Amino acid sequence: WDGVSPDRNFTGIENYTQLFTRPELFRVFFVSFYYLAASAVQIVIALYFATVLSFDLRLRNLFKGILFFPYLINGVAIGFVFLYFFQDGGTLDSILSWFGVGGDHAWLGDPESANTSLAGVSVWRFTGLNFVLFLGAIQSIPGELYEAAQLDGASRWQQFRHIIAPSIKPVVSLSVILAISGSLAVFEIPYIMTGGATDTSTFVIQTVKLAFQFNKTGLASACAVVLLLIILLVTWIQRRIVPDDKVDLV
Repeated sequence: WDGVSPDRNFTGIENYTQLFTRPELFRVFFVSFYYLAASAVQIVIALYFATVLSFDLRLRNLFKGILFFPYLINGVAIGFVFLYFFQDGGTLDSILSWFGVGGDHAWLGDPESANTSLAGVSVWRFTGLNFVLFLGAIQSIPGELYEAAQLDGASRWQQFRHIIAPSIKPVVSLSVILAISGSLAVFEIPYIMTGGATDTSTFVIQTVKLAFQFNKTGLASACAVVLLLIILLVTWIQRRIVPDDKVDLV
């Protein structure tokens, strides 16, 4: 179906067969590995800063705002800002020239550097979300546990390992689910910055193009169903491997 015509031809599983038998349609999933790696980086960064800023430090509210602020910015605006940041002779090249790294670099000109740059933008944008989730979970831990640990001579690392990490396990599990599903459904930043060029097209970008550019609504709908099933499968596997056990803090 082209999405407009009143005539619809039932094709059975032909759209799904075409999706799995045409490598160019399913190959875009490999781009998700860049964003999956970026998600792991942002979880580590968010967990580190959430742990550090949960203690009494100077200017910690300022740093909280700095970390969370990128998540509040519209994704389209972020795409345009970083498009100028990574363009040839743009902001990044100007900054590198201050350190003696001359010449213009095609950051979005080849698949590896383009996907790495786009994944880096996602780290900058979504670290704040994980930070807030982790910080809220850490601050819900009773303060008596920290006091008892300090009396026993526990270091900050030991407090993190034996108190914080077990207590925030359900939130970390949620962040992993969001990271995996998000890496499979990336759209706005690569669509704005590259439009899917230089092998940066994600599964969602391809689905949108199939529906609105090539008028293959039936095939695009099949892609959307497959993406949903993959996310549900990954979530189910993750929940089976890492069950949401309740931690007794008493």
